Amino acid sequence: MKKIIIYIAILAVGLFLGWFLFGGSSNHETAHNHDTAAQTNQMWTCSMHPKIMQPEAGDCPICGMDLIPMENNSEGLLADQFKLTENAMALANIQTSIVGNGKSEDHTIKLSGKVTENEESNAVQVSYFSGRLERLNVNFTGEKVQKGQLLATIYSPELYAAQQELITASSMKESQPALYKAVRNKLKLWKLSESQINKIETTGKVKENVPVYSTVSGTVSEKLVEQGDYIKQGQALLKIANLSTVWANFDVYENQIDLFKKGQEVSITTNAYSNKTFKGTVDFIDPILDTRTRTVKLRVVLNNSKDAFKPGMFVEGKIKGITSTEEQVLTIPSSAVLWTGERSVVYIKGNPNQSIFEMREITLGNKISDNYEVLEGLNNGDEIVTNGTFTVDAAAQLQGKKSMMNKSGAKVMTRHEGHLGMEEILFEEKEIVFNRNERVSVSKDFQIQLKAVFNDYITLKNALVKDDPKHVTLKSKNLLENLSKVDMDLIKDKEVYSHWILLEKEIKIAATSISKTSKIKAQRDYFKHLSSQLTNAIEVFGINEKVYHQFCPMAADNNGAYWLSKEENVINPYFGDAMLTCGEVKQVIE
Repeated sequence: MKKIIIYIAILAVGLFLGWFLFGGSSNHETAHNHDTAAQTNQMWTCSMHPKIMQPEAGDCPICGMDLIPMENNSEGLLADQFKLTENAMALANIQTSIVGNGKSEDHTIKLSGKVTENEESNAVQVSYFSGRLERLNVNFTGEKVQKGQLLATIYSPELYAAQQELITASSMKESQPALYKAVRNKLKLWKLSESQINKIETTGKVKENVPVYSTVSGTVSEKLVEQGDYIKQGQALLKIANLSTVWANFDVYENQIDLFKKGQEVSITTNAYSNKTFKGTVDFIDPILDTRTRTVKLRVVLNNSKDAFKPGMFVEGKIKGITSTEEQVLTIPSSAVLWTGERSVVYIKGNPNQSIFEMREITLGNKISDNYEVLEGLNNGDEIVTNGTFTVDAAAQLQGKKSMMNKSGAKVMTRHEGHLGMEEILFEEKEIVFNRNERVSVSKDFQIQLKAVFNDYITLKNALVKDDPKHVTLKSKNLLENLSKVDMDLIKDKEVYSHWILLEKEIKIAATSISKTSKIKAQRDYFKHLSSQLTNAIEVFGINEKVYHQFCPMAADNNGAYWLSKEENVINPYFGDAMLTCGEVKQVIE
């Protein structure tokens, strides 16, 4: 009996120890299984190539960098929605606007327009005789002149001979009055005044250089000659604009024409004077429709006695009391639209209090100035991204959502797999490994190959200078061909290699975008991005050649843009002949 009790006690102690040591294993195992299940849904991506997505950690198959976990921020979001952090919004300067049709509840229609010179007050100062321009007293465009002011002096052999004829005829005016009168009239036709003619006759001296006086008061808007030029009779010397009044020209949509008439009061505002409202009336409505934009011009004459308005300034006009049963056309800024060649898309901000976005396809109508008509896809009151649109699109790609080049939201193949998003832009909330001015050591062969790409860039730039979109397209294809010949294996350092992969990708994106459009303005927009990335590459890797980094503050809608040049002299690729020498050298890359 005693042994049985001992055995029972030993069994009890064993069971207790077994439970104590192993009883919690199932819970631990269950927890472990839950963790494993959670981890199986974790996707891994490459910070340099965000379209690489794998179900497990490892190395990027393109650049060899360690994969990082993809951020999952889809809590409470619909399938096509994605969210950006406040930090990302601030870094990318993402801005949104409310879609409106330009018509408010108090029956006010808003019109966008531009200030121009009053053509009725413009004058052209001409020379009434041929000769050599000995002195031009107007030094620059924009200079103000007064009626009767000395503008220039001209040496004219014809006028010199006519003065000698006057002196001779004056001695015979009693015997040959008709000849005397004819000579005086000849000088009057050349716009010599009575006092000038009388002085020549009285003194008997011929004036070698004859003055030219302004016939109007105003501002010189264009110089058509330079000092020392030979000019012909009737040749224009200067264009003079009287800016005491200016025109504000507005675009009116085809379906709005019947809402306007001459004499309507217009309230004018401009960004230059945000707190002021100027008044004017409708003076003219163009009877001819612009078939390209499907609009007519509506003109308002503005009093400009205080020089508040400058030709070229953008203005907004509001006309109250407009009633119409017709539906007004929605318009959005062109900066909000991403165009793939087949589809036009925008990004909607669905919640005004959160940075949640979703791509939406739209159908565009005509482009009016810097805006597009929207025929389908948006409603009045929708909030859309109008600045930083490419960055939002890149964020959508990173999170596997619908995007410009990814209609379904599924994984898109990388360019190394045969497909290239035309305007794919990588967005990362981290600093690039290398500063723009930090030169790294690479082989001379690599620099020679990069220099070939740079040479193609220069020929592309020269085609932009000549406003030649066909040659721009051709040269961009040459650049892409030489870019593909750059041997990445010549770079031995892993970090340097990764940096070149990023730059090469962005250069290819920009050059491909240029090659796929025939519109010179779009080509220049993409050229700005191409210049930025190639500048970075040359600064980091070098090409053993002096390169001038130049800048124009008026390019890219007055936001400024850079480009590269082999010469110190500025030849601006963003405006063609209009502003060929606008800009300056900002940096010399040795």
